[in-house]
Amino acid sequence: MKRVLPVFAVASLALSACAVAPETQNPETDPDQEVTTQPDGGDTTDPTGEPGDTTEPGSADTVSCDYPVSGEPAKPVDPPPTDDVPATGEVTFTIDTNQGAIAITMDRAKAPCTVNSFESLATQGYFDDTTCHRLVDSGIFVLQCGDPTGTGMGGPGYTFADETQPTDTYEAGTVAMANAGPNTNGSQFFLVYEDSELPPNYTVFGEMDTDSVGVVARIAAEGQDGSSPGGGGKPNNPAEINTVAAG
Repeated sequence: MKRVLPVFAVASLALSACAVAPETQNPETDPDQEVTTQPDGGDTTDPTGEPGDTTEPGSADTVSCDYPVSGEPAKPVDPPPTDDVPATGEVTFTIDTNQGAIAITMDRAKAPCTVNSFESLATQGYFDDTTCHRLVDSGIFVLQCGDPTGTGMGGPGYTFADETQPTDTYEAGTVAMANAGPNTNGSQFFLVYEDSELPPNYTVFGEMDTDSVGVVARIAAEGQDGSSPGGGGKPNNPAEINTVAAG
């Protein structure tokens, strides 16, 4: 299942349902249509439609998370721990790319299960030697990464619930999960390099610093090949992830 970001139609500036995987939701659709974000890393599990995490951020020091099996992992990986997951404080991860370092500060209180999953995948080298497979540079401005297959159809072999809030916004520097519909998060995520209008359907779990936004903007400056049916395409300036590590 593709993880797609809603793609803005240039004429209508509305978000349409897209998937953020190879065809997960694309960030250039109709804001008026339901956005099915699938992070180009195709989980093949159908959305459950169950409500996401509605716990107020910061209400507990630890939480329990659920990561149900969903398809085959794009790269061998173990699921994250589910008990005593930290739900306070911040952790920083640096994505070392061929275009420069992208530093992301992640908020455990806002999205503990999302940060826990990202941390687990990064520690296991899941993101190493992969590419950011999709760039959307019209209507919304995002670079989508996190699929080892580079097709937008790959995922980690499990899904987890949304950790969204109605007040979520997607300004430049935001890091959020791509998905294929409610509660279908996997491994695909997107980096926002210019303010983008999207519905609060994508879990926000981190923020890039100014220099890191500049790295993504430089990648985006050379455009994309238009190969994604949901909008956007592969970056003309290849975005290759060497490693992802804490600190």
